[in-house]
Amino acid sequence: MSLQTLRARFAPSPTGYLHIGGARTALFNWALARRLGGRFILRIEDTDVARNIEDAEAKLMEDLRWLGIEWDEGPDLGGPHGPYRQSQRLEAYRAAADRLLDSGHAYFAFDAPEELDVMRRAAAAEKRAFKYPRPSRFPSRQDADRARAEGRPVVVRCAVPSEEIVVHDEILGNVAFPPGEVEDFVIVKSNGWPTYHFAVVVDDAHMRITHVLRAQEHLMNTPKHVALQRALGVSTPAYAHLPLVMNLDGSKMSKRDKQKDIDAGRLPREIDVHDFRVSGYLPEAIVNFIALLGWSPGDGREKLSMADIAAAFSVDRIIKTSARFDRDKLLAFNTDACAAASAERLRTAFRDYARLNRSPLAGLDDAMLDRVLTVCRGFRTFRDVDAKVGMLFRPDDEVVLEPDAVKKVLARNGGHGVEQLRRILSTLRALPDWTHDRIETAIKSFCDEHGLKMADVAQPLRVAMTGRTISPAIGETLALLSRDAVLRRIERCIRLASSPPSG
Repeated sequence: MSLQTLRARFAPSPTGYLHIGGARTALFNWALARRLGGRFILRIEDTDVARNIEDAEAKLMEDLRWLGIEWDEGPDLGGPHGPYRQSQRLEAYRAAADRLLDSGHAYFAFDAPEELDVMRRAAAAEKRAFKYPRPSRFPSRQDADRARAEGRPVVVRCAVPSEEIVVHDEILGNVAFPPGEVEDFVIVKSNGWPTYHFAVVVDDAHMRITHVLRAQEHLMNTPKHVALQRALGVSTPAYAHLPLVMNLDGSKMSKRDKQKDIDAGRLPREIDVHDFRVSGYLPEAIVNFIALLGWSPGDGREKLSMADIAAAFSVDRIIKTSARFDRDKLLAFNTDACAAASAERLRTAFRDYARLNRSPLAGLDDAMLDRVLTVCRGFRTFRDVDAKVGMLFRPDDEVVLEPDAVKKVLARNGGHGVEQLRRILSTLRALPDWTHDRIETAIKSFCDEHGLKMADVAQPLRVAMTGRTISPAIGETLALLSRDAVLRRIERCIRLASSPPSG
């Protein structure tokens, strides 16, 4: 690939949060630009008005920036080849369409949807692929005006030459499309807006894009783009079609997967970047993981920073086959990243997670948050931290005793767990210093004195504090609360567990 004036782009549509596969595409384009001293451009492809979602553009930008992927030109930054939203570039598309119409590389078509359906059904009945029948005489502008006046849909189609189109792909090599395989496709819709195929070619030319890295599913679109580039007399960028990102079972990673999980009563799988953010992953772990989906630095390294990726990236190390998204491996990456992160980095990242999830831990001061993250050390995601200690920082009346915890811990053996809570109250109340070491020592001494196992007391205390049987070490758990709060929750738990169920 040429080093001269390299310009790569990422061009998402504002139809929702950034898909994890799209994030990898953005990362690879960013890395290529950084590796070869080029420019990385963000363009918003918002011409499909019906699918656009309000605020989606802002969400896409936030997702990219959360990952650490910054652009050099874009809708918010501007640049020498803007605007960078397609909806603001309609004049450029109209001018390009007029050029193609005037040169005979495009023509008007007036077919109603019902007429196109009849043609497609006829092709299906004859067991042949449908191909739009090019008219022997191209309609004039007057014909188009007359058709509009009659209420007919007027589109513009590209007149694709009946010749072989060879797409040179930097990953797959040359891919040939035989003469006649690409039909005369629509480039301007009846509402006057450009189609994806037309807008992307005009924009790439105007923005001087030299390299296009995109998913392999776009490969079948590329001969249309090459045909348009030839018709417009503009250069063809270097194309590299990236392997698809699939689930481990070989199925496509789809946003529908989340709904399937919800319907089955499971915690929804993360599909979008925002999902992983809400689930408590570190962005650096996500970036490290997705960089290795279909690419490797070639030296066996698996732990890579953004700087490492940019320094090592090359298209010739991208594989041709689909990449598999191994969630267990990602979780291991995140666990390691959390363990290696500084206290300041964890604190900053956790605050972002807590804010998005309205966690009860969101309001903790730095010192207390550092304590929480330390006592929960070994966590895989920030969601684990919330699950372990979040209930400690909620109001007492929000602590709901889980029925299973009551049955297995508090009520078993004739209420043995409740009895230990009653007995430990005076010990905790009399402690001179409220530190986790003193608390732990006091509970062990209590157990030794009464011939109990540590779990006989620690588990009832966990249930009293959180309503569940999961928390950090019991001394650390109690020390996160004040003595008064601990005693209050114990007394409340005794009262609730001793009361007969209502109804």
